[in-house]
Amino acid sequence: MRIVLACALAGILALMGCSTPPRSSWTDRADAVIEEAISLREIPGAVLWVGRRDHTIYRKAYGMRALQPTPEAMSLDTVFDLASLTKVLATASAVMVLVEDGKIRLSDRVSAVLPEFTGPGKEFVTIRHLLTHTSGLRPSLDLQPGWRGAEEAVRRAAQEDLQAAPGEQFVYSDIGFILLGEIVSRVSGVPLEEFVRRRVWEPLGMEQTEFRPPESLIPRIAPTQSCASQDGPCEGADRSMMRGVVHDPTARRMGGVAGHAGVFAPASDLSRYVRMILRGGELDGRRVLSASGVARMTSRATPPTMDVQRGLGWDIDSRYSSSRGDLFPIGSFGHTGFTGTSIWIDPFSGVYVILLTHRVHPDGQGDAIPLRSKVATIVAAALAGNSYSEAARGRTFASPEFRSPARPSAQPPQPPVDIDSNTQAAPVPSGLQGQALSPWGRKTSIASQNGGELHALWETA
Repeated sequence: MRIVLACALAGILALMGCSTPPRSSWTDRADAVIEEAISLREIPGAVLWVGRRDHTIYRKAYGMRALQPTPEAMSLDTVFDLASLTKVLATASAVMVLVEDGKIRLSDRVSAVLPEFTGPGKEFVTIRHLLTHTSGLRPSLDLQPGWRGAEEAVRRAAQEDLQAAPGEQFVYSDIGFILLGEIVSRVSGVPLEEFVRRRVWEPLGMEQTEFRPPESLIPRIAPTQSCASQDGPCEGADRSMMRGVVHDPTARRMGGVAGHAGVFAPASDLSRYVRMILRGGELDGRRVLSASGVARMTSRATPPTMDVQRGLGWDIDSRYSSSRGDLFPIGSFGHTGFTGTSIWIDPFSGVYVILLTHRVHPDGQGDAIPLRSKVATIVAAALAGNSYSEAARGRTFASPEFRSPARPSAQPPQPPVDIDSNTQAAPVPSGLQGQALSPWGRKTSIASQNGGELHALWETA
């Protein structure tokens, strides 16, 4: 009887024109927020790539690759200046390879590899401190007075005084990753770009990932901003649009190769790297890292007394975690780049989100922070599912918006920020400590239609 009445009511509502329209698919919602960001001129265009472990679920290009000097439509194979994604895709990965090779230890003193790294308290700074941004070094090198060259950058970085004792504060530091890039070079005996290409990118088939992209890739590279010269300011007269030249001013002065910025790549290559991480260090029969090494990189490495949660290079819970959105749990991890790039990976469900924009094009004024969060939330709501145990639920959704009442001296939460070589990072309360859970899922089927490419997904545990 109840079913009959329900059906009758539905029929009456339909005749009256009061039927509720079906909810749009998650891909429609993702498309809508990206297209809105384009219409608001927060970004000129984007490439979205969503997957679960070895399966691509959805990928789509939006808007424009270039607005100036000549308009060009965005394409899936567009190559982006990844900015600070360099820290994980290149430098942190290379460091972990050397750790697994037995060449260095996370607990090794930086001064043991770089003897010029001297000064009060600096003898206690370790490689682990550099990877977690807890070394006590400030965010970035001064650009004035003018200087040029990688050697000069390393010399200046090594001469930096500590602003805090090692392990006491989280301060996001490009200087620390400049030193890590130099450590990779000295320990391996080859330049950073050669080592990471040989040991990470080539085994993974990341064929279009480069520090200094060749001329053949230039037509597919998303331009960034007009600057006066190769290492000059992005203001004033006599500027030209940078395309294939790293946007970060410090990396530009270093010749395009640095531990903190400089890598260019398309979303397809990033997807291969993420799949390697989710597979515990291996892809297509080629092992880059051990499963233990991947787990060590992506687990909390900051002290339990520190509110910010960082892995070795990776972000877990901090004011830089905009690309986690509101639904991916703590224990998931990722990174962002100042130019508008981001990756977020959920090892519990195996879902990942790659969102590449060039929000600095054409005038350096865009903003990708709200968009990252919205897209991640839409994807998590649709695909992440309930892969967290009840016991872990309260510990995996802590947020930097909350702080313990037992710590009244903790600083109030700060707004999210993009990562820039000139951005000051401050410690931010982040709540409770997450815990590692097994990243295995169950058989799932997902299918839908959209203007982008949506793939059926069949996944086995």
